[in-house]
Amino acid sequence: MLDLSGRRVVCLGDVMLDRFLYGDANRLSPEAPVPVVRLARTQSMAGGAGNVARNIVALGGQAALVGRVGEDAEAAELTALLGDAAHLLPHPGRRTTVKLRVIAGRQQIVRVDEEVRREADAGEAAAISRALARVLTGAQALILSDYGKGVLTPAVIAAAIAAARDQGIPCLADPKGRDFSRYAGAACLTPNANELAEATGMPVGTDAECEAAARAVLAVVAVEAVLATRSEKGMMLVRRHAPAITVPAMAREVFDVSGAGDTVIATLALSVAAGLDLDGAMRAANAAAGVVVGKLGTATCSAAELDHALREAEGASDEVLSWVAAQRLVQSWRDEGLVVGFANGVFDVLHTGHTRMLRAARSRCDRLVVALNTDCSTQRLKGPSRPLNPLEDRAAVMAALAAVDAVIAFEEDTPLEAILALRPDRLFKGADYRIDQVVGAPEIESWGGQTVLLDLLPGRSTTGLVERARG
Repeated sequence: MLDLSGRRVVCLGDVMLDRFLYGDANRLSPEAPVPVVRLARTQSMAGGAGNVARNIVALGGQAALVGRVGEDAEAAELTALLGDAAHLLPHPGRRTTVKLRVIAGRQQIVRVDEEVRREADAGEAAAISRALARVLTGAQALILSDYGKGVLTPAVIAAAIAAARDQGIPCLADPKGRDFSRYAGAACLTPNANELAEATGMPVGTDAECEAAARAVLAVVAVEAVLATRSEKGMMLVRRHAPAITVPAMAREVFDVSGAGDTVIATLALSVAAGLDLDGAMRAANAAAGVVVGKLGTATCSAAELDHALREAEGASDEVLSWVAAQRLVQSWRDEGLVVGFANGVFDVLHTGHTRMLRAARSRCDRLVVALNTDCSTQRLKGPSRPLNPLEDRAAVMAALAAVDAVIAFEEDTPLEAILALRPDRLFKGADYRIDQVVGAPEIESWGGQTVLLDLLPGRSTTGLVERARG
């Protein structure tokens, strides 16, 4: 398990407030051809460099965020959201940047930005550098999170990189604009493909083109490496005098890419702070990015989610999570307000009835845990000739399904102990049961959860398949 806890990372950059309006849109407005969104809930969180700090904390690290805000209610809200990480400098002539997103179902409909783009003047730049100096001592990495809102002027960037160098701290920058030379002295730049193309004027569509563009940056900018994030194509790390390294994207499903770059640089910096080289840090960042793009809104990746994603990326032969690891993972989902579902069974020979039921279950929750009977438990339940496939094989097949987010196993005759350990929000069972026959249903109800009976596909069963094969 990659341990990032306790590592202290300072983030300097453009902080903003992200607001989300969630609802449903079932009709068009009679006033204009636009959807009418019936508001269900609102949410606010720190965005921009603030989201980088959120990701650091979610991964178990310690964050200190230096940024600039206005003297307004939004600044006070940001400070409250960030807590001890906030080292924000108010300025009376500026307003706090706010990005408002309206989301219907899982689709973002519109974004409204409130901002004033103006570079920090000499006095502001000096104040920013002084604030950075106060928090940089004792840190293991520095992040420059540039959103082009005016905090990271050339003077501020140069002073920050020099301060990090004086203390032997690696500096990683998420760049903006066409002039990457202002980040000279950084250990690594993390542009996305579009930013790399804009800065170099070169195509980046293929691996060869992306590498050539990254090496063009290295030829003129004094940085150690370029890590290009390439959406569905994954990532490419290009270092001086070393072959390029690529990793494929890991997302099972993509709902929202907003904030993914923040997750990448937060994970990268924390991993470097923990002693990983850039290659290993990139793989951790790629796994974390795969987690957050499967979430809606400006999301973060928890330490438990990263551990689970890295296990998948490494092709771990043991797909079964320990109950302790599963508890950590479920708690991280619950902390984000996600609905956790639970299904159980032998799943010996997977068939259409199984996959249809699992997809139906996953459509009724945000994350789905499947608990498998161990081989001994299966023998007691099905007889000495079962299972046909050992637990390791059944778990590998189950973990490969897009509908399944985690797999555990239970030795007991029933999954009750597993249900009590994980405390899911939804318990799924086939409609051949009544609610009063479902093991765990009273317990689920006791903590406010729900038992859901799912329709079965007639004529599909593993027992029937086995009998027909023997016949």
